[in-house]
Amino acid sequence: MKLSQEKGPLSEINVIPLVDVVLVLLIIFMITAPMMQHGMNIDIPNVTAKPLPTKDEPQILNITKEQRLILNEKKLGMKELKPAIELLFANKSNKELFLRADKDVPYGFVVRCMGVIREAGIEKINIVTKPLEE
Repeated sequence: MKLSQEKGPLSEINVIPLVDVVLVLLIIFMITAPMMQHGMNIDIPNVTAKPLPTKDEPQILNITKEQRLILNEKKLGMKELKPAIELLFANKSNKELFLRADKDVPYGFVVRCMGVIREAGIEKINIVTKPLEE
């Protein structure tokens, strides 16, 4: 009795190369995912007050240490601030803005920004702070 092995198409899937590719993609994703987060390093002041409750998604104006303005992750200049705020709140009834300023930003610059915000028609300006750690 002679066993014959025929050479024909292989009907099984070889999963080892697939697993290798998936593992390489997983490692690449794990390395690049933290790099894709672009946050702002703003050192806000500490206070003893409790946070205020909000109803809508908050609109946030960030002022960095270098006096750069960032409205909801969009970089603006001082001249662009008023039109951008007016456009953002054009169809909203709740005109409330949260202001996050670095503690090292000069007070005069923050007050100037608050004046522009008030000129744009914002009724409530909330200053974001950190709870005081004892």
